[in-house]
Amino acid sequence: MVNELSAIGNAMIPAGILALIAAFALVFFIIGIALYVYSSLAFMAIAKKVKNKSPAIAWIPIVGPALIASKAARMHWWPILLLIGFIVPWIGGLAILAFEVFFIIWLWKTFEAIRRPGWWAILCIIPVVNLILIGIAAWGKK
Repeated sequence: MVNELSAIGNAMIPAGILALIAAFALVFFIIGIALYVYSSLAFMAIAKKVKNKSPAIAWIPIVGPALIASKAARMHWWPILLLIGFIVPWIGGLAILAFEVFFIIWLWKTFEAIRRPGWWAILCIIPVVNLILIGIAAWGKK
């Protein structure tokens, strides 16, 4: 009898942990979708401010904001190809780092194009600050 109860109790612990992991995964998924929608709307508004012909590009996952920023900065789009670093493991870190440098340069010139301080692009490295600054750039008055 005691062995049966301990077997039942031990079987419930992993199920509870799995349920907790699933709940956290669901919360992170919802937060991720909300951040995606927010950033897409913000970059779409920025694209409209700089009179981009196709602001809906902002809705393309991962690549969209980079395309909007490169067009607003009037620079080449080819550094977006460095995102292949997500797929190729042996050059991944360097390629992603190089892409981040290009993205900061694009953001700097984009902020200047909409009459905001270019140094905000450097502050966009900080996770929560980037959401605030991109929102101000997109919907702020100036």
